[in-house]
Amino acid sequence: MSDRVCLSLNKEIMQIRSIGIIGAGTMGNGIAQVAAGAGFDVILLDINDAALEKGLVALSKSLDRLIKKESITSEQKVKTLARIKTTTHYADLAAVSLVIEAATENQAIKEKILAQVDHVVSKKTIIASNTSSISITHLASLNSRPERFIGIHFFNPPPLMALLEVIMGKETSPETLKAVLAMASAMGKEPITVQSSPGFVVNRILLPMINEAFFVLHEGVASAEDIDTGMKLGCNHPIGPLALADLIGLDTCLAIMEVYQAEFKDDKYRPSPLLIDLVAKGHLVRKTGRGVYVYEPK
Repeated sequence: MSDRVCLSLNKEIMQIRSIGIIGAGTMGNGIAQVAAGAGFDVILLDINDAALEKGLVALSKSLDRLIKKESITSEQKVKTLARIKTTTHYADLAAVSLVIEAATENQAIKEKILAQVDHVVSKKTIIASNTSSISITHLASLNSRPERFIGIHFFNPPPLMALLEVIMGKETSPETLKAVLAMASAMGKEPITVQSSPGFVVNRILLPMINEAFFVLHEGVASAEDIDTGMKLGCNHPIGPLALADLIGLDTCLAIMEVYQAEFKDDKYRPSPLLIDLVAKGHLVRKTGRGVYVYEPK
């Protein structure tokens, strides 16, 4: 795979050699792994050194699993890690060709981050959000160069999931789209092009299904185990909707449904009372040990 992507913007040729990634959590460190593994230089940014170290540890373990599966070599792991630099300063993103915001799915947080990015990067830099539900047109409208703003939605876990949703805002230029599609190809991803709409394609369909599973559980129609077994065996899903909700994070599922309800103003997107209640109780994700199911500590 090529270690750079060429594109034409305003009749100038830009070579995407480096990618800034904001957020070293599950999505951020996964995207960093994919990008560095494809030959791009990566700058990974988070709020403190502890968050960055945690992200790098997770990334290293992910690479170790690929080595064990014989998908990559130990030498490739060393080269991948060598391409990743970390920072807590936005100014260090000034020279990158592309910035991908991969923070938590909270609109206010994303807006604050993207505003900081807009102030420090080059006018030639493409800015992207890894949002799974928030309007790209809205986020782009807050940027000084909306034609260079785009959505790049990786799926969890980024190193293993082949799909990439590339989301066009109202003012996203064809050249920006072309550049990102070429980058996706260089990363070995299969991109689909989507217009800006809450949830885009996959999550627009998936999250209401998960939410409906919570309604079914709340109404006592079936147990969580039987709901998940029914969808796995009856619909050939690899994982049941409630177990998938735990994997995604119940707080993230709730946040996305609240975005849909607010944006579409349609009660069919009303979050399940059980989902709301579980989040309020702190039953959020697998790593806390409690979601729909109870998990053994890792």
